[in-house]
Amino acid sequence: MARRSHNAIIMKTFITRLFKGVVMGAANVIPGVSGGTIALITNIYEELIDSLKSFNLNALKLILKGEFKTLYNQLNLNFLIPIMLGIVLSILSLAKLFDYLLVEYPAHTWAYFFGLVLASVYYVGLKVKHWDWKIIAILIIGALVALTVSFVSPSPTENTSYFYIFICGLIGICGMILPGLSGSYILMLMGNYHLLMVKSINSISKITQALLNGNLSTFLSSSEFDLLIYFLIFLIGSVVGLIVFSNIISWIFNKYHDATLALLAGFVFGSLSIIWPWKKEICSSEIIDRNGEPLLVGYERYFPDLWGVNELFVVVMMLIGVLSIIFVEYLAKQE
Repeated sequence: MARRSHNAIIMKTFITRLFKGVVMGAANVIPGVSGGTIALITNIYEELIDSLKSFNLNALKLILKGEFKTLYNQLNLNFLIPIMLGIVLSILSLAKLFDYLLVEYPAHTWAYFFGLVLASVYYVGLKVKHWDWKIIAILIIGALVALTVSFVSPSPTENTSYFYIFICGLIGICGMILPGLSGSYILMLMGNYHLLMVKSINSISKITQALLNGNLSTFLSSSEFDLLIYFLIFLIGSVVGLIVFSNIISWIFNKYHDATLALLAGFVFGSLSIIWPWKKEICSSEIIDRNGEPLLVGYERYFPDLWGVNELFVVVMMLIGVLSIIFVEYLAKQE
């Protein structure tokens, strides 16, 4: 009976962490939302950073020596495997879904994530142990930095240089694990969001189909193969950035815990302007993308003058976003 109860607890913990990974992955797909925010409010952020920084030279030595049990414990794989599995499953499955939702229901999609991030500010702020004027000043600085980033115009052109794509991975992953600064939005500013977070990810399903249908040679000679190469280079850059950046964040967290949390809360609050649901796309009439359509270069934010069913539904989606964070916080307390 005790063994069965122990196994049930292990399974429940695995599923809970997997769900958190799925939510983090979903957040990272949307420009303006950070998976780091989800990790922070679900009480796994510091453990995640400490686990990621354990990918070091000592881990490499353990691999070479074949000491895999020690390696498993050092890397905290009991924690990382369900989290990373959830992130990967979410990104691969939701990339196409969000590509569709942002085209067909943009205001409703942005509204959901606006509520998500708005509620996150409150829960991140609760984690600061001692508030004083210095901590408040740091909070304001964080908000101003994120707000400034939100009004920077995206790069007008897609860049398929291998080195630039590697840099996108290096910088983008920093945003994906840093609460409030969206890695997807950073990629949008760099001009490569659609290339790397939609098209290149979708190429994985294309190569899978080619393997199953026995059409691998056709795939290798198509443009989809180039997209797969871009994804692999982006992935390498992301792994390198993850290892380096996690060590930096861990050191800062340990030395300046409350100040770091206040800065992150500021980042989260300032990022709200990025995902404001009511906005009009500003497109260049002179520059076109790969599909021959005017390229998105920014947004014009506004507040509705007339209210109808559609606008009320947008507000409902905001509330659902808030409730989602309350539910995620509940799961964190349960664990």
